[in-house]
Amino acid sequence: MKKLEMRFQIICHGDKLPDKSVFRLSGLSAKPSKQIRSRSYEMAKVSFIGMGVMGYPMAGHLKIKGGHDVTVYNRTTAKAEAWAKQYDGKFAPTPAEAAEGADFVFTCVGNDDDLRSVTTSENGVLSTMKAGSVLIDNTTASAEVARELYAAAKEKGVDFIDAPVSGGQAGAENGVLTVMCGGDEAVFEKARPVIDAYARMVGLMGPVGAGQLTKMINQICIAGIVQGLAEGIHFGKQAGLDIEKVVEVISKGAAGSWQMENRHKTMISGKYDFGFAVDWMRKDLSIVLEEARRNKAKLPLTALVDQFYGDVQAMGGNRWDTSSLLARLDKK
Repeated sequence: MKKLEMRFQIICHGDKLPDKSVFRLSGLSAKPSKQIRSRSYEMAKVSFIGMGVMGYPMAGHLKIKGGHDVTVYNRTTAKAEAWAKQYDGKFAPTPAEAAEGADFVFTCVGNDDDLRSVTTSENGVLSTMKAGSVLIDNTTASAEVARELYAAAKEKGVDFIDAPVSGGQAGAENGVLTVMCGGDEAVFEKARPVIDAYARMVGLMGPVGAGQLTKMINQICIAGIVQGLAEGIHFGKQAGLDIEKVVEVISKGAAGSWQMENRHKTMISGKYDFGFAVDWMRKDLSIVLEEARRNKAKLPLTALVDQFYGDVQAMGGNRWDTSSLLARLDKK
């Protein structure tokens, strides 16, 4: 990695800036500062595999906000080309070529099998990653595949962190995701400054697999909260109440939640295209329930809500967001 020492200085003269002004980088844009600031940071060679609704903006933050040299790969080449054009980055035709020479390789794909395909296959990233580099997986996957990849990476002299994220598409676009990590502490501390480019909270939850287990708890909690909110709104409608007024009051008490604050308006309007899709939630809950069978955890509510999401899929709501549990209750 290349260490850069950069000094940004701005001198303001009313609304006009002198020609030789230098700007302080702030987020994804350059903004003037009235203070003289300096900072040093590590510019790394980074690879990002998976240009979905999450990976595309996350890789953008690594390039613009992180200042890293980023090469991307996507199964559909057009998306990788579009990213490279938008962010003045690079793209590669295979995961292996994208990862060659990288200090950090990020993956954010669909499921366990997709993850194996881009990591341990003949053209996977582990076939070209150099010793001492770090593989960081942002996919929501099983703890089992995380442990599998940790072992496969170690054989190559590569470090691994499972790092699933929460915050949805909006969190990815705004660079404010919550990242739950599992792995060795020294590796986590090495990777954290790079991960920070797209995160507002990054935590080491324990050894490899702990990040994925924490994400499972996240999904368990969301499932119960959304079902409760859907039932509350449905009940209020049936009772003839003004739901907006109801939410305005109860959101300030113990019933308040992120889901209530951010989803109640769209739920009342019957609009369900504002977030994480039902298909993806069912994928996540299947991982949760499989792990629960393994560790003997009792999750009756989660299992029931998973069935409810199956009902939503049967209604054609595969791509509706998770708040669409209300549509099932409102169905005539």
